[in-house]
Amino acid sequence: MLSKVPCKRDLFSASLIRLLVRFAPNLRTSILQRPLRGRSPLQVDATLYSGMAYKLLSQTVRCKLKALDTSHKPLNTIDTAAKRREAMRHVVNQAGLSANSPNQTTGRGHWRATLKLGFERAGETTRLIHRQHTGPLRVQKPLYPEHPSTCHAIIIHPPGGVVGGDELHMQFNLEPNARALLSTPGAAKWYRANGHRSRQQMRIRVAASAALEWLPQETILFNAADVILDSIIDLDTDARYIGCEILCFGRKASGETFDRGQVQQSMLIRKEGKPLWLEQGILAASGRQMRSPLGLGCHSVCASLIAVGSAGNSGLLDAVREQCAESSDGHGQFGVTQMKSVIIVRHLGDNSEVARRVMIAAWQVLRPALLGREAAVPRIWNT
Repeated sequence: MLSKVPCKRDLFSASLIRLLVRFAPNLRTSILQRPLRGRSPLQVDATLYSGMAYKLLSQTVRCKLKALDTSHKPLNTIDTAAKRREAMRHVVNQAGLSANSPNQTTGRGHWRATLKLGFERAGETTRLIHRQHTGPLRVQKPLYPEHPSTCHAIIIHPPGGVVGGDELHMQFNLEPNARALLSTPGAAKWYRANGHRSRQQMRIRVAASAALEWLPQETILFNAADVILDSIIDLDTDARYIGCEILCFGRKASGETFDRGQVQQSMLIRKEGKPLWLEQGILAASGRQMRSPLGLGCHSVCASLIAVGSAGNSGLLDAVREQCAESSDGHGQFGVTQMKSVIIVRHLGDNSEVARRVMIAAWQVLRPALLGREAAVPRIWNT
């Protein structure tokens, strides 16, 4: 029984419309009379027609779905958003609709989302010239809040969280002299693995004299999450890169600790084809790294900012340390290190807001030095 299903603007609506067309042929005329803007029902934009799909589903074909499978609970009685998505995927899979595209699912109803972006400099403006996506991973329209030379883009994952078995693949390509700042509208949530490992793979290429800033908001690892984070950044001559990451283990405000699960990280930065920085490791909830003073030291939040560009001087590092100390206000620990053209800022603590302040403080010092432009916090961070 699927009555009173809440209308959620996610990517399942296109599958639901396929389901309607398959099991309720008499509704085809009704669907085709909708303002589909020249597209077939199988090409409907989910954000526009999710309400219609859920309404027609609950009114007409709930008996069909009930006949397919009665082992799962009604969607409106399932507690968490992650469980609701799993239940909906189960229904769609039972209806034979899981194979929407070989690039969108990884088996058992897990999503495989990809996003490819390309930026090019045209005169004084950096333009988003290439945009390709499959699955639930999108980008908003290009924004220019500071100057036409720097293109801001917001990466969106419509489901709002990643469940066990999902995969996110991102590829960013910057042509010579292009500049881009990429961020996210909110924290990334990695839910319990349920026996399936999740993955985020990122490939970045920054051409000569181009600059990329990758500044996502926090990554929240729910208890029992099993995640692989894999990044490779290739930099050409005089290319610059600033990347930030904030990991939150468990949800301290909700009383949830990270006592099961793990995160496996790998980051490789190459300059003109030669390895410049390699960092990899596994943080397991049951491992000594979580408690050892050489690891997280029993802290639940760790943050890193890596800046690659021209070699800084001791005065720059002192300025970063001073701003980080002021932003942390004595909460947690931080450190600033330089290895040739790589500057690393670390923070350990138990408060994601403090970690964010420390990372922003470091970025606001490093950005003018490396990119020659003042740092203005993206407005999306304040919404």
